[in-house]
Amino acid sequence: MATQRRSHNDRITAGEEKEASFKAEAVLGEKSNIAPAVPAHIIYKLLGFTLAMIVIPISSYFLTLNSVFRGNSTFAGATAAIMANVVLVGYVIVAMKEDQSEALEAAAAKETKTESKKEL
Repeated sequence: MATQRRSHNDRITAGEEKEASFKAEAVLGEKSNIAPAVPAHIIYKLLGFTLAMIVIPISSYFLTLNSVFRGNSTFAGATAAIMANVVLVGYVIVAMKEDQSEALEAAAAKETKTESKKEL
């Protein structure tokens, strides 16, 4: 089998192109972006809802088992399932609001850029 040497124009994989761009940035002396892929506040929100998804249904089951439903585990289990769904819906609402706020911020930034270009 013969090996084939590829020229610069024949690079196929994205990994090779990325590696070449990283080397070019290193040569130019540009600072690399070391920011985390996901902001910390999103991780904290996810951890909070994870904890709520564990604690709220279990605690609602045991709190309602003897105090509200007098030992009827079926109704207490249904209450726990409802509370798990409440936490899930709450997470979806928070995530949608966050996504909308990011879209509004991006639109406002784009609008200010177009206004500044018009002034020039």
